[in-house]
Amino acid sequence: MKKYVYMFSEGNEMMRDTLGGKGANLASMVNLGLPVPQGFTVTTQACNAYYDSGKVIDDDIKSQIEDCLERLEKLSGKELGGTDNPLLVSVRSGAKFSMPGMMDTILNLGLNDVTVEIIAEKAGNKRFAYDSYRRFIQMYSDVVCEVDKEKFEHILTTLKNSKGYESDLDVTAEDFEKELIPAYKDLFKAEMGMDFPQDAKVQLMGSILAVFRSWNNDRAMIYRNLNNIPHDLGTAVNVQQMVFGNMGDSSGTGVLFTRNAANGDNHIYGEYLINAQGEDVVAGIRTPQKIDRLEEDMPEIYAQLVKIVKGLETHYRDMQDIEFTVEEGTLYILQTRNGKRTGSAALKIAVDLVHEGLINKHTALTRLEAEQISQLLHPNFTKEALASATSIVEGLPASPGAGCGKAYLSADKVHEMKLAGEKVLLVRHETSPEDIQGMVSCEGILTSTGGMTSHAAVVARGMGKCCIVGAKALSIDYAAGTFTIDGVTYPEGTEMSVDGTTGKAYMGTLAVEESELTGDFAELMSWADEIKQLAVRANADSPKDAEAAIKFGAEGIGLCRTEHMFFEGDRIEYVRQMILADTLEERIEALDELYKFQVEDFKGIYRAMVGLPVTVRLLDPPLHEFLPHTDEEYLAVAEKLGKTLEEVKLKGATLHEANPMLGHRGSRLAVTYPEIYNMQVRAIIDAAIDVSRELGIDIIPEIMIPLIGTEAEIVFVKGNVVEAIEAAKRVKDSTIGYKIGTMIEIPRAALTADAIAKHAEFFSFGTNDLTQMTYGYSRDDIGSFLPDYLSTGILPVDPFVSIDQSGVGQLIEMAAAKGRSVKPKIKLGICGEHGGDPESIKFCHKVGLSYVSCSPYRVLIARLAAAQAAAEEIILEHATDSVLVSDK
Repeated sequence: MKKYVYMFSEGNEMMRDTLGGKGANLASMVNLGLPVPQGFTVTTQACNAYYDSGKVIDDDIKSQIEDCLERLEKLSGKELGGTDNPLLVSVRSGAKFSMPGMMDTILNLGLNDVTVEIIAEKAGNKRFAYDSYRRFIQMYSDVVCEVDKEKFEHILTTLKNSKGYESDLDVTAEDFEKELIPAYKDLFKAEMGMDFPQDAKVQLMGSILAVFRSWNNDRAMIYRNLNNIPHDLGTAVNVQQMVFGNMGDSSGTGVLFTRNAANGDNHIYGEYLINAQGEDVVAGIRTPQKIDRLEEDMPEIYAQLVKIVKGLETHYRDMQDIEFTVEEGTLYILQTRNGKRTGSAALKIAVDLVHEGLINKHTALTRLEAEQISQLLHPNFTKEALASATSIVEGLPASPGAGCGKAYLSADKVHEMKLAGEKVLLVRHETSPEDIQGMVSCEGILTSTGGMTSHAAVVARGMGKCCIVGAKALSIDYAAGTFTIDGVTYPEGTEMSVDGTTGKAYMGTLAVEESELTGDFAELMSWADEIKQLAVRANADSPKDAEAAIKFGAEGIGLCRTEHMFFEGDRIEYVRQMILADTLEERIEALDELYKFQVEDFKGIYRAMVGLPVTVRLLDPPLHEFLPHTDEEYLAVAEKLGKTLEEVKLKGATLHEANPMLGHRGSRLAVTYPEIYNMQVRAIIDAAIDVSRELGIDIIPEIMIPLIGTEAEIVFVKGNVVEAIEAAKRVKDSTIGYKIGTMIEIPRAALTADAIAKHAEFFSFGTNDLTQMTYGYSRDDIGSFLPDYLSTGILPVDPFVSIDQSGVGQLIEMAAAKGRSVKPKIKLGICGEHGGDPESIKFCHKVGLSYVSCSPYRVLIARLAAAQAAAEEIILEHATDSVLVSDK
């Protein structure tokens, strides 16, 4: 019989696929002998079986749940729903990869009208018992039955206002028992048409089903899409004996990180609340105390906690995010997981752990998500801007960086305005998982409550969004669409600036500047360059782009798109003269003018690259893209050519095609108009010769012929290109070398790559067009259906963002093998947008390409991703060790 449910003591930390991250870590902590409340885990396989069975739990799984529940009851000496010694449990989600706040949790399960009285009597604390019961009713109603939790909050707020209470702590046991709980139950019955369930086992099964359902709620799916987490993993469910932080002043609850999750500093960083449950800290319902204060309030507990959490960091060899509860003077650890952190914190922690001897360089490189590198480049406000600005409100600096935009008070409005092209800020009392879309869309986040471990803080850090929480002087009137700071009221749409590094917010838009890369960053990237096997080049079309590429560590240019040079200044006029000319003489006259521009562009690029390889793609797009758009523009061309307006418009009309992306472009242009490529290669060679002599270095141009589909095409076009190159060399009296290759972007070229390789010294995979032609998707029109394909799971990811490894990837792998069969040392790279995508880079490493080429501003990401691909292979070879400690 397949095992679907495990007691904590039966698992271990290597069972993440089965038990989820939380369950595996709970099992590990139990086996380490830490003070962890006992429980059991319903596996991810049970979740997938639930969906495979049409959202039904089969009898076998139910039986295993009941068996483990009995075992938990024996361990605890308590019984779920029992009238002698009632057991209360929490029901929490726990996927393989941490998804904080995205799925559902139920606390205090097992309370009903009978057990609440027994718990109150045993605890000698009636308020605690009834407070727990009202929390359970609200949470169960919200999570399991989808009754809007705001309706319960409204009842609570109304009671507090009627009695003049300032906080939830002022509500008495009698208030809970006589007013709130009856009102909550009445609301449940009105919404659901039945009484609130009193059978604890019915409560348990309903809660497990609800956690399974939450795997596919909107916010969880958005989070997985953002973080490239597969949708078919499923979530485990952890059923754990409750311990209570709301039993009075000797109880409390908290969340901490073993290092600062915002900047990586090596000190315990967290918050806690006395007489509270965990949701009060995470949801930002009450603003908590800093963890250091616990040393004053509960010194023995603090000392025990510090010893345990530092031990857990050493055990897992990574910064930990830990939840704990103190119940009447006894400490319990509820969970631990690798903590979410900003890009700058991830960098510092990884480097520090190497210096501390806990991990090696290979492991350190895998500790940053490659995309987090971009967070390190996020702008900050300039010193001059800050010097002349006065902050209007200050809170806790939860996630660093600078964000400017118009302030809006709901996630929906933020998302709407973002789609309308605005830069926006999300301003809330506190955020909740339902706000995920707004958090994705905004430039920064500002909340009036919550602490450094609240939902807003944790999720913002994971996204790299600047965030301020706990800005107490801020109040919000959602109904009026206004927010007030120190008595001044502002409408939605007010422009603000938030500084997540200092915790200060300002009116208006402040000037920003790029961040400086730190010493830790240079050290980590030096490790990356030591280990990576893929070279990283940049796509650069101008000297400015080339300079940026060098700044970020590019090892050459993998794609220089010559057509981009045609649009600058008055060059477009000569391009139009060239394409609208009727005679070869007219065309060459225009091309001679374009030659002057191109040769200077290439000189600038060669100077910037100082001898590094530069691959220049000859003209690729269809000529219609350069046509005039207005009669005035057509008339200017006509006057230059000495023709009438009607004549040039008629000529332009002949260039329009029904499907231009599959039409007269790329190498096909060179067959019809060989003089175009002749001019370009002359400019490339002349520039290379001049700069070689100027700088005293060898420059070997790499000339790429685009859109080859047959061997005969490359033979014909290459023949003309070589003839033009040799003519240019004779004029300059030079023996300069050169390489000629092609872009593999047509499926037929991949299938016949062995024949094409006979005439090419390199292949560059143009993955944009190769994806377009393999799928039969138009890149320009995919927006009309791609969102539906992604939301329904027809496509796991956008194939224009990350290489489709089973289809397009198969063509790349095949072409690479066929090319090497003819020329074992043929250079192989990719230069489409996929060249900056970490998953695509790992695929390129796997199939043994020579380099990837991407935007200059993704070069750092590509360098790290290339190193991670190599590091992961090395770590896999040492899989007997969970983490490598020695570089040897």
